[in-house]
Amino acid sequence: MKLLNTIAVLLIIQTSLFSQKKSSLTGKITDEHHNPLAGVSVVLKGTVRGVQSNTNGVYAINSLNPGVYTVVVSSVGYKTQEKTLNTATEQEASFVLNEFSETLQDVAVTANGMLKGNEHLAEVDGFSINAAKKNEVIQLAHLNANLAMNNSRQIFSRTPGISIWENDGSGVQLGIASRGLSPNRSWEFNIRMNGYDITPDPMGYPEAYYTPPMEVVEKIELVRGASSLQYGSQFGGLLNFVLRKPDISTRITVESQNTVGSNGLFSSFNYVGGTEGRLSYTAYYQKRLGNGWRENSQFNTDHAHIELSYALSNKLKIGFDATYMNTALQQAGGLTDVQFAQDPRQSLRSRNWFSTPWFIPSIHAEYVFNSKTKLSWKVFSTIAERNSVGNVAAINTTDNLSSNRQVDRDFYTTLGTELRLLTDYKIWGFNNTLATGLRYFRGHIDRKQLGKGTANSQMDFNLAEGDFSRNLDFTNTNQAAFVENIIRFSPKFLITAGARIEHIESKMEGQLNSTNAILSPITRTRTFFLLGAGAEYHVSPQTEFYTNISQAYRPVLISDLTPPATTDVIDENLQDARGYNFDLGYRGKVKNFLRFDLDYFYLSYNNRIGTISRTNATGGTYQFRSNLGRSVSQGFEGYIEFDPITAIFKQSAFGRLSFFASIAYIDATYQDFKTTSVVNGQIVEGNLAGKQVENAPRHINRWGVTYAKKGFSITWQLSDIGQAYADASNTTVPNATATTGLIPAYQVQDVSASFKFLKFYNLKAGINNLSDARYFTRRAGGYPGPGLLPADGRTLYVSAGFKF
Repeated sequence: MKLLNTIAVLLIIQTSLFSQKKSSLTGKITDEHHNPLAGVSVVLKGTVRGVQSNTNGVYAINSLNPGVYTVVVSSVGYKTQEKTLNTATEQEASFVLNEFSETLQDVAVTANGMLKGNEHLAEVDGFSINAAKKNEVIQLAHLNANLAMNNSRQIFSRTPGISIWENDGSGVQLGIASRGLSPNRSWEFNIRMNGYDITPDPMGYPEAYYTPPMEVVEKIELVRGASSLQYGSQFGGLLNFVLRKPDISTRITVESQNTVGSNGLFSSFNYVGGTEGRLSYTAYYQKRLGNGWRENSQFNTDHAHIELSYALSNKLKIGFDATYMNTALQQAGGLTDVQFAQDPRQSLRSRNWFSTPWFIPSIHAEYVFNSKTKLSWKVFSTIAERNSVGNVAAINTTDNLSSNRQVDRDFYTTLGTELRLLTDYKIWGFNNTLATGLRYFRGHIDRKQLGKGTANSQMDFNLAEGDFSRNLDFTNTNQAAFVENIIRFSPKFLITAGARIEHIESKMEGQLNSTNAILSPITRTRTFFLLGAGAEYHVSPQTEFYTNISQAYRPVLISDLTPPATTDVIDENLQDARGYNFDLGYRGKVKNFLRFDLDYFYLSYNNRIGTISRTNATGGTYQFRSNLGRSVSQGFEGYIEFDPITAIFKQSAFGRLSFFASIAYIDATYQDFKTTSVVNGQIVEGNLAGKQVENAPRHINRWGVTYAKKGFSITWQLSDIGQAYADASNTTVPNATATTGLIPAYQVQDVSASFKFLKFYNLKAGINNLSDARYFTRRAGGYPGPGLLPADGRTLYVSAGFKF
């Protein structure tokens, strides 16, 4: 009853506020040459109210309570301006922006002229501290790429050191990693969308089964290992997809992009968004289907998203968003090396299907206490499934089309919340920033495996008889708190320092297979601290040195606690992995024609979990899963983009060129990793010291050039990736089932172009894998293999769209 009374009082107060006479603020923003500037941020200082200028440079902030406001106008590449006015008497204010000459503490390095590559985050962005950290921002609007198919090779082309598993031609699942870590569904990254988790369980089962359509993604934020303090303990760091926000410059924006291509590809992306007074809204729907490059690899996906945001007052803004995905993917299965050499497009599995229905609702609120302090609160959930059916026997085993298929199903239910506070304060006359936050997360996984499915060839996850032989329940609960601080000692030099405390409780119960009794509940509880620090020195207004060191932690995952066979034994003292990341780099830009980021990194990964053979009391052998050693990844990451025409001529009637190089050398090796094997009935001990970490190529280089003139732009790129191994023993000769062996080096080219005309329309086209290279990036021991998984050959696409 008290709650209802409180709500009623709040509604009465809000109605009273709305009944007051409102005012508006409008104006135009131009540069020094009187050219209108679009996309300029116009914010009322100390409030949640703000808009962007439209293509004519005009902005409007409506439904304001009359009063005195300080208007802050900012755009990356221009000097920020402030103006104080009273909206009761002044309802128009125009601004002329000059190019900035400040240090990088207030703005991120950005694209000017033809430099359309990666940017990096500002030192403080939103509710996060990014100073002194290795980070990148991929602006999707700056790329010529096959966004309809989420082509990762093009999207991450300018991000050095990103390794990619290219075996999912549907564009649904992302498999990337950096610094010698595993790309398996990007599970070494903390994967987020709009700042909240979208995986089944970051601390227990962090596999990324969902990737948002890149046509609706505004930018991708990557913060390498030093993100562990603010976002979680993953060794890889943060990967955050930021979706387009509601268009705050117009009442309504309508957009449609339709793509056709090779192998029956059809994609239709449709978007609407805008702002009406205090309400902002956006919604999109994407339909994508095709037959796939290989036989038996068709896909049919649906994505939908809606977001609402409402400013209850100048201090408080609330919002809601929901994302839905439904998929039907036919999996072509693996091949042996001989079969790959004969025809990589062939498929020996016609009855394998995969589906991941995914629903992610979220509510969020932002409260601004004053111009120095603000608070953010997010509540998010995932209600999803992972379903597969098919023949998962070795690829050199013929699929009997009349036999029953194996059905595996996971059901995910999660609930999480994060509260973040950011405040600025002064010491010794310099502005410092403190960020702190609390987190609660609970994830539940209902895992049903080894079911006897139907014998037909369609997607059918029903059981033909009996029940699932394996039926397990996992529950993971995580509480965390963090604090991180920027302390500035001069306009050029700052340090960061922070700490995070995590508490994790993992519980497993159920039945491993049909011959096992119900397991007694197994509960693991642990609490740990992470520490980190960094420093940044501005050599010039546009260049800086940065360095950081941050501890990392990887809890024992659900997959580590589930033995694949009844004879396997799990070490009861299995320990979580620990380690740290270190960076030392130099980044920035030279005027408008050169951007660079050069970085040395060192990643120490202790207590890696693996499996060794042991003998029991009767002389028999069994597999023992335990902590087996330490690996170290170190190397160099470099990104350079150069615009020679701007450097020499400033302007050109023949268009512009920019060249980029994204290069990485990665030495990822085991330091001390004991192994045993059985040879002629005898146990033989060995050590993997000096062996290359599996799935870790030593070099990852990507090169490209972009030419642009007026509304036309075309990009060519070359990916040059070194060889890797599929197992820690660095087996070169593949086994009969193609699950181990060398993964050869490869080169692949892509060309994409776009043309914007008549202000509202565009045409896009491209050729992926221009030279039709035959290569693979992965050998899978289980689903969607087993066997090696070929990457797509040459494909073409054409796209047309409009935006009003």
